[in-house]
Amino acid sequence: MKLISLFTLVLLSLGLATVQAQEGFRPLFNGKDLTGWDGNPELWSVEDGCITGKTNGPEHLTYNQFIIWRGGKVKNFELRIKAKVSASNTGIQYRSKELPENGKWSVGGYQCDIHPARPNNAMVYEERGRGILVQNGQSVVIDQVGSKWLVAERDMVSVETAEWNEYTVIAQGNHLIHKLNGQITIDLVDHEEKAMALEGLLAFQIHRGPAMVVQIKEVMLKELPDGGVIPFANTDIPNDAQKIEKPGPAAKKGQAKKGPAKDKGQGKGKAAPAKADAAAAKKAKRPRPAEVGPAIGENKATPVERIKAAKDFKVELLYSVPGGEQGSWVALCNDDKGRIYASDQYGDLYRFAPPAAGQALKQEDVQKVPVNIRAVNGMVFAFGSLYAGVNDYEQKAQSGLYRISDTDNDDQLDKVELLRAFDSKSDHGVHGVMPTPDGKALYLITGNNAVLTEGPIEGTPASSPVPKVWGDDHLLPRMPDGRGHNRHVLAPGGIVYRVSPDGKQFEIFASGFRNIYDGGVNSDGELFTYDADMEYDFNTPWYRPTRVNHVVSGGEYGWRNGAGKYPEFYPDNLPAAVNIGPGSPTGTTFGYGAKFPAKYQRAFYIMDWSWGKLYAVHLKEDGSSYTAVKEDFITGAPLPLTDAIVHPKDGAMYFAIGGRRVQSGLYRVTYTGSEDTSPIDLTPKVSAERALRHQLEAFHGKQDPKAITTAWPHLNSQDRFIRSAARVAIEHQPVAEWEAKVFSETDAGRQLEAILALAHVTGACPSHRPADAAVKTDVRDKMLAALLKLDWAKLTPEQHLSYVRFTQIILHRFGNPDQGTVDKLIAQLDPAYPSESFELNWLLTETLSYLQAPNTAAKGMALIAAADSQEPQMEIARSLRMLKAGWTPELRTAQLEWFLKAANYKGGSSFDKFIEFIRNDSLATFTEEEKTRHAELIAKKPERKSALENVGAMLAGRTPTMWTLDELSTAAESGLKNRDFDNGRKMFGAAACYACHRFGNAGGMNGPDLTGAGGRYSPHDLLDQILNPSKEINEQFAPIVATLNNGQVHIGVVVNLNGDNVTLNTDLTDPNQRVSVDRKEVKSLETSKVSPMPPMLLAMLKKEEILDLIAYVLSGGDKTNAMFKVQ
Repeated sequence: MKLISLFTLVLLSLGLATVQAQEGFRPLFNGKDLTGWDGNPELWSVEDGCITGKTNGPEHLTYNQFIIWRGGKVKNFELRIKAKVSASNTGIQYRSKELPENGKWSVGGYQCDIHPARPNNAMVYEERGRGILVQNGQSVVIDQVGSKWLVAERDMVSVETAEWNEYTVIAQGNHLIHKLNGQITIDLVDHEEKAMALEGLLAFQIHRGPAMVVQIKEVMLKELPDGGVIPFANTDIPNDAQKIEKPGPAAKKGQAKKGPAKDKGQGKGKAAPAKADAAAAKKAKRPRPAEVGPAIGENKATPVERIKAAKDFKVELLYSVPGGEQGSWVALCNDDKGRIYASDQYGDLYRFAPPAAGQALKQEDVQKVPVNIRAVNGMVFAFGSLYAGVNDYEQKAQSGLYRISDTDNDDQLDKVELLRAFDSKSDHGVHGVMPTPDGKALYLITGNNAVLTEGPIEGTPASSPVPKVWGDDHLLPRMPDGRGHNRHVLAPGGIVYRVSPDGKQFEIFASGFRNIYDGGVNSDGELFTYDADMEYDFNTPWYRPTRVNHVVSGGEYGWRNGAGKYPEFYPDNLPAAVNIGPGSPTGTTFGYGAKFPAKYQRAFYIMDWSWGKLYAVHLKEDGSSYTAVKEDFITGAPLPLTDAIVHPKDGAMYFAIGGRRVQSGLYRVTYTGSEDTSPIDLTPKVSAERALRHQLEAFHGKQDPKAITTAWPHLNSQDRFIRSAARVAIEHQPVAEWEAKVFSETDAGRQLEAILALAHVTGACPSHRPADAAVKTDVRDKMLAALLKLDWAKLTPEQHLSYVRFTQIILHRFGNPDQGTVDKLIAQLDPAYPSESFELNWLLTETLSYLQAPNTAAKGMALIAAADSQEPQMEIARSLRMLKAGWTPELRTAQLEWFLKAANYKGGSSFDKFIEFIRNDSLATFTEEEKTRHAELIAKKPERKSALENVGAMLAGRTPTMWTLDELSTAAESGLKNRDFDNGRKMFGAAACYACHRFGNAGGMNGPDLTGAGGRYSPHDLLDQILNPSKEINEQFAPIVATLNNGQVHIGVVVNLNGDNVTLNTDLTDPNQRVSVDRKEVKSLETSKVSPMPPMLLAMLKKEEILDLIAYVLSGGDKTNAMFKVQ
C-alpha cells in the first residue's frame, strides 16, 4: 500500500462532512493575479492575496462596475467566497448578462448583495432588473406574473461586513439559496419565466458612490446536477402567505394580501394569486416556519428518544413551548407555593404548577405573569419577593437587578423595583441570583460585559471583600482578540456581587470571570459556579476550558481579554475545582431535595448549552477547597440546556432548553432505580482548613488590628485558597502597618506573598491609572532588592513561579529599574532558563525578553524546536516577539521558518490572527539590515496543509503495518520497561494526537482529555481504543449524522444554535470547519456509529515507537515514571 493510499483511507475513516464537502470544488482565483478575470484595471488588483477593488469617492464612477469571470457561464452550482467591504456595498453577480450598452464591465442579473444593512446583506437583488427579490431572513416564491409571496421567515443573520465573512450561493434550476457564514439567509423559488435566469456570467461588483475597498478571497465553485425548474403547480404556498408589495424584512400592515388560490387545501399554486379583501388583509399574519424538522417532531422540543440519561434515571418531555406566544425559556425557579416560574430570554415571565406524574403540561396551564418585566436571565424567590437579574441586550428594558413583589396579597406580582442598573450590551451580562448561605443577602452573578452604571470602583463600597487593586498585570503588551471581541474590556471582568435585600449594599465578593451564568451553594455554605471558555482561543496556550470554580471571598479567577487570560499556575489567581472542556455554560443547581440516590443529591449540576450536556459534578474536599470529577448525567443533540431546578414537593428535577430563540421545552427527570433516595444529612461539615479560611475571610473588607497578626503566618500556606485569603486580609489593612514587615520577613514563602500584596496596594496597573500618575519607585527598588536576596536554589518549584510572576507585576506596575538592577535580575534568572517546567519557561521567556537578556533568543528558539505541540511553541514565540537582543542570522531564519510552519496549525476563530500579531510584532524588532538579509523569507507565503497531510509528510517513505490488538497488547505486557520518554512524546505529536486531545497543557479539546489516561486504561485497553475507535465512542464527542430533506448529509458535533440554525463542527482537527443547517430541513438525526478518530493512526509507526507512545500516555507525561529509562 502506498502512503497516499493509507492517508486517503484515514481521511475517509473520519466520516466528516468537511472532507466530502470539499470534493468537487475548484478555485476560480489563484491568489496571485487576475488570470481568468476581466475588470477595469484602474479599479481592480490583487493585494494581500485577495481580489481587491477600490474607488476614491462619489465622482469616481458614474455606474456600477464589475470584474467578470471569463471561465465560462455558471448554471447549477454552489459558490463560496470570503469577502469584506470597507464602505457602501458590493455583491456577487451570477447567472447574469453583460450589458455593454450601459458601459464597459456593466452586468445585470441575480446578485447576492454584500451590504452593511442587515436586511439587505446576502439578499437577492436583481441588478438592472426587478430590484430586491428576497431579503435576509425570508423565504419567497415569485409566481408566473412576478408577484412575490412571503411564505416563511427566519431570524436574520447579522455580521459586520467590514470583517471577513463567508458567502455561499446555491443555484439549482429556479431554486436559489444564499448563506452567510453557513447560515441560510434567503430561500427563493423564481417562477417568472420572462425574468428568471437559469445560466449566465459570474462577477463581483464595485459600487458607485462613497470611497470603498472590497476584498475577496477563497473563491470556490462546485458544479451541481441540474435541479430542473420547479413547476409552479408543485410549489407549496401557504394560505396565509403574504404578498410583498414593497421591499422590506416583513410585510407591513395593509400590505399583506391573501395567498394564491389553492387546490383542495393542498397548498399548491395553480394560478396567479387572487386579490384579497381589506378584512383579510388586516387579519393576515406573517407565517412562522416550523420550529423543527421531521427528525425532531413538528413544533416540538427535542424528543426524549434523542436524550440519554444516567442509569435508572427517566426523562419526560412535559411541554414544547410555543415560540410565537411564549418565546424561548432561559431561567426557572420555584416560588413559595410550589409553582414554577419560567422566563423568556427576550420576553415575559410565566407561571405554572408542575404537572402530576405521568402528565404533560398544557398551554392553558401556563400563565403569563402580568407584570412589566422582560428578559429575566436569573431569578429566585427570597425575602418575600422575586429577585430577577435582567439582561436585555436588545435594549428594550434597563438591565440590572430587580425586586418584584405582591403588594396587595392577591397572589399576583404587581410591583417592580430596579435595585441597581447595569450597562449590559451582550449576553455576557446580568444573570443568576441566589441567597447567600447565611440567609442575610443575595449573590448576583454577572458576566464580563455587565458594568454597574457607576463603575465597579465608585459603585461599590470599601467593605467589598475584593480589594480594589486589580490590574491586567501583563509584562509584555497583551494581544487583544483577533476578531476584536472584548478588546476594550479590562479587569475585573465578570463579578459575583454580594447584595443586601434592599439593594443598597452592593459588594464585590469575587471577580475575574469570563461569563458565569448561574451558581449554587452547597450544604457546607460554599459557592460554586460554572465559567465559560473563549472558543476563539482553541488550541492556543492561553485557552481556558469551561470550568467549575469554587468561589471564595476576595477570590481572583484570572479572566483577561485576548491572549491575557491567566493560566491556572499563575499564583495570583485561583484554580478551578475541575476543568470541563469546550462548551457554553448556562444554569446550575445542587441536587438537594431530589428523590435521587445520595451521590446525586450531593452533586452540583451544570448545563452546557451548545454541546447539550447536563453534567453531574461530584465534589471532594481538598484542604480548604474542593476538587471534582464530572459525569455525563443527561445528554442529547440538539439539547440547548438553559436552567434546572429541583422541585421541593415532588423531588423531581426540572430542566429547560431554549435560548437565542431556538425551540424551547420543559423536561422532568426522576429516578426509577432501587437505591435509597432518603434525604441526605445537610448539616454543614467544617474542616479545620475551611474554618481557618473563613477566619481569614472575616477580615476581608474591613480594617482590624488583629488582621495582620492573624493572617501573616498563613502567607506561606501550601493551600492556595488559604494563602489567598491571608493575603487579601493583609491588603485590606493600612499599608503603613505592615510594609516594614515585608522586608524583615525571613521565610521565603511568606515574603513572596507579602511582596505581591505590597505591589498590589502601592502600585497600579498602567491600564487602570492616569498616564501622569506618580509611581513609587522607592518601593519598587526595595521589593526587587528583597527578591534578589532570596536564594533561588533553596526555593521550591512553586516558589520559583511566584518569584518570576511577582517580578513581572512589579516591573509592570512600577516601570523599569536602573540598568544595574536589570543586570542583576538577568544574572539571577538566566541560569534557570530553560527549565524542565513548561510553566516556568512561560514566565522566564516573558521576563527575560522584557529585560532584553542576550541569551534568550537562542534558548527560546531551542525550546520551540524541541516542543512537540503547537501550544508551547506559540507561547515561546509570543514572548520572543518583543525581544530585540541576541538574534543571529541563523536564529532569525529559524524564527521566520517557524511562522511558515505555524500557518498550518489549527485553532479557534482568532488563531490565525494571533499568529499574524506575533509575526507582525516580531518583524517590528528586525533591524533594517535584518529586513534586507531576510527579505526573501519574509515575503515567502506559507504552504498550507491539513493536520493529516503534515503527519503524512513527517512519516513519508514508510511502509504501513496493519497492527493487530493481540500483537501489540502482547508486546506491551512485557515491553513497557526502559522506554524512551522523548521518543514517546515525539510519537504523540507524530500520530496527530494533539490535533484533538488535550494532554497536560497542550492539545485540542475535541476529544477526551488523555492527561489522566493512566488512571483509566490498562495498556491493552488503551491500544484497543486506538486500534478500534468505533468500538466504544465517548458520548461527549460522538458525531451526529444529520440527513436533510434533499438527501444531503452532514456529520459533526453540535457546537451552536441560533433560531432554527444548528451549527456542526465537521472536522474535529479544525474548530473552524463548521456548517449550519436549518432544523426545518432536517429529515433525520442519528448518532454516528463511526468514531471521528481514524482507526489506522498507528499503521505508520514501528513497534518500539508505539510502545514509547503508550508509555508516554499512561505516564501522564511524567518522565520520572518507572516505565522510562533513567536519563
